[in-house]
Amino acid sequence: MGRLGNAALAVGCGVGAACLYLAVVLGSPGAIILVYMTQLPLFLAGLWLGAGAAALAGLTASLLLLAASDFLAAAIFAALDAGPVVLLVRQALLARRRDDGAVSWYPPGLLAAWLTALALGGIAVAFVLLGGPDGLQSTLQELVGHTLDRLTGQVLPQRDQVAATLAMVIPGVVAASWMVMAVINGALAQGVLARFGVNWRPSPDLAALGLPLWIPITLAVAVAAIAIGDAARYIGINMAIALSVPFCLAGLAVLHAGARRLSHPAMALVVFYTLAGLFGWPLLAVAVLGLFESWLGLRRRLAPQGVAIDG
Repeated sequence: MGRLGNAALAVGCGVGAACLYLAVVLGSPGAIILVYMTQLPLFLAGLWLGAGAAALAGLTASLLLLAASDFLAAAIFAALDAGPVVLLVRQALLARRRDDGAVSWYPPGLLAAWLTALALGGIAVAFVLLGGPDGLQSTLQELVGHTLDRLTGQVLPQRDQVAATLAMVIPGVVAASWMVMAVINGALAQGVLARFGVNWRPSPDLAALGLPLWIPITLAVAVAAIAIGDAARYIGINMAIALSVPFCLAGLAVLHAGARRLSHPAMALVVFYTLAGLFGWPLLAVAVLGLFESWLGLRRRLAPQGVAIDG
């Protein structure tokens, strides 16, 4: 397929992303599901045709949103979807040839680190744009309070307390959900492309995911900030919530490495993911496991003998 064909496919992916995003902007039925799929066409373009195709798809979608909606919708899409996807795709497609001739692709742990840095950076930008931690918290508290009033049709007895509690965690929850959305869409895109044999790089091995040292150090800083209290506590809480995602990924890497010791690893993993999807709490336990993995190297301890687990 020539450059013109690749460009046409990238533009088509951009149109698909814009349609998904417009469904959210216009409040279409099922929009809450569609918003989680907005990045999927962009990842498809990038992991199939390269980072340039992802950029073209993102630009196409942004221009369509600018024409069909307004500048704010296009800017939010570019900042939260198009830009991060292009960066993640670019990093994912980096590779180098080792001395033995084998190709070494960009490791999944560093991809998780980039995703974490983007999420933490987004929280920092929100703090700056809305007047610091106190300004952001008060803005969110007022917004949540008005939303509760509209939903219930009356003023709740403990409205202010509920609004304050939710405002305390909303930045971190939004950042964490955005990270999960990016991981799911990237994995889906890679899985579809690998199924048809058109993926640019091999699918990363989750058992090889190891977090760089700065992530557990950042968690320690977040815990220290929570202990200090006041505005630092607000920052620390939301940092810790966002950091739960990379630690969950690290915990899943431990599970995948340990499952290889079993006679039927796929069955064990299916049971776990089913329980996690039904109840949710297993993912919390996995995040704690990922925290221990960062210091104890559990993946290498659990890996079967003779099987190399790169970090």
